Amino acid sequence: MAGFAPFWDQSDAVGRAVALLLLAMSIATWMLIFWKGWVLRRVRHDLARGVAAFWAAPSVEAARERLAAIDREQLLLPLVDAAQQAPAGGSLETRAHLDSQLTRRLRGALHRAVAHLQYGQVVLASVGATAPFVGLFGTVWGIYHALLAIAAAGAVTIDKVAGPVGEALVMTAAGLAVAIPAVLAYNVYGKWVAASEAELEGFAHDLREMTIDAAQQR
Repeated sequence: MAGFAPFWDQSDAVGRAVALLLLAMSIATWMLIFWKGWVLRRVRHDLARGVAAFWAAPSVEAARERLAAIDREQLLLPLVDAAQQAPAGGSLETRAHLDSQLTRRLRGALHRAVAHLQYGQVVLASVGATAPFVGLFGTVWGIYHALLAIAAAGAVTIDKVAGPVGEALVMTAAGLAVAIPAVLAYNVYGKWVAASEAELEGFAHDLREMTIDAAQQR
């Protein structure tokens, strides 16, 4: 921060706007990193416990009660409700076969669950992709601004050039400092989301088969 203060003092409105933009991107990134890390760790724990508790229950009703105490992010319960939901009478849905009805309802519930898991991923990807270029723009603008000031002073020496240019380069480092955590978090959380999505898809498939088998045995 010591090298950044002179740059801030000497910069104009554009340079300060770039610095504030990088600051906002950094704050948003770290808030998402901490929040998504907490949510996804809880999801992975609840999925492992919830799926095992569901299939160990003696009935669907008892299994649903167990899930209500485990599924804190409400990812498994909507799938169970979708599998047990009866279509409205007289609707087009009632004209389809049971397996088609189940597929449609479970697909909708699964999409909503995955959207919840992926929340914030776009922000992390966008920050990781754009922050280095924002920092580079700030560097270019800072150098341009510094050279104008040096030219206006008349005398150009290495000591007068090195200071302002070096301070402007801090913006490039700031852009990388914002982008690197965002990229790392995006990659790690993307892997966790994919693993949770696969677990949900397997659970939805098993629910569909169980519901069809139960209907055929009636």
